[in-house]
Amino acid sequence: MTDPVAMITGANRGIGAAIALALAERGYRLALGLRDPSKLPASLAEHDPLVVQYDAAVPEDARAFVEATETEFGRIDALVNNAGIGGPLELMPEPAQDDDEMEAMLDTLLSVNVKAPFRLTRAALPALCRSGAGRVIVLASLSGQRVLGLNAGYQMTKHAAIALSHAARRAGWDQGVRACAVCPGFVATDLTLRHDLPRHEITQPEDLARLVAEVVTLPNSASVSELNVNWRYEPGL
Repeated sequence: MTDPVAMITGANRGIGAAIALALAERGYRLALGLRDPSKLPASLAEHDPLVVQYDAAVPEDARAFVEATETEFGRIDALVNNAGIGGPLELMPEPAQDDDEMEAMLDTLLSVNVKAPFRLTRAALPALCRSGAGRVIVLASLSGQRVLGLNAGYQMTKHAAIALSHAARRAGWDQGVRACAVCPGFVATDLTLRHDLPRHEITQPEDLARLVAEVVTLPNSASVSELNVNWRYEPGL
């Protein structure tokens, strides 16, 4: 089959599910990496995706996900590194958080937000190069470009996510790979529920998905290396 194939992590809800639907509407066949495959939304099940159990914290799952996708479809044309966490970790020591708790949280943030997309991109890159028009999307954040809050652990990992996207863009450029670090501000997902924000005003997952689908389907001659999406005015962003 000649229809392109997109691999997406964390597509059971929020941004990942919205991106999967947007790409399916653009004619992409879907390979979805979910920590709990039983939580596949009905809206995505209608598109008959390949669903693979994928835990971002398990190193072996990256290559297994890629191999399952290639076995099923024979190709990979887009990789969307969406899975991520946002646990709070500040530089200023908190009385309720000892050093062991700090180390555990830091390890978790680095494992899910940095190591996991690195492993998956590395495993998928040969197939993306063979595509001739491979696309890598890394869900980063405006927190990877500037620091406003005190959540240093999260901010560090999103800076690294942007670097990963640029590295993938450089590594596969001559083979037609184009990569984009998508950097939103607050998005109306479960991750932002703890913030006191006007849910109807902040960026919606569906709007972000439309932009990602547009970037993925651009020709090789129109590369977008970073995409900033904000719901409020910030100078320079």
